[in-house]
Amino acid sequence: MYATVRRYEGVTDPREAARRVAEGFVPIISAVPGLLAYYWVDAGNGVMVSTSVFASRDGADESNRMAADWVKDNLAALLPNPPQISAGEVVAHRAQ
Repeated sequence: MYATVRRYEGVTDPREAARRVAEGFVPIISAVPGLLAYYWVDAGNGVMVSTSVFASRDGADESNRMAADWVKDNLAALLPNPPQISAGEVVAHRAQ
């Protein structure tokens, strides 16, 4: 498994960003082969974090490309700063 975490700071309207991600991006990322999980989290204070978990690195890399394009086209005004991206192999996990 491979995971990517994207942290966005300076989010101007977290509620609207969440709505757009749920309605617009979730269906897109759901079509990427190997998606195991996707989360969009409001961490408070203008910070939002996305976490994507894929069966392979290829899916995670593709999701990063898709996210960059989608944010530029759909969320630029709400997410004015580029995300901090961390990615790597999942080395321990538990899910129910």
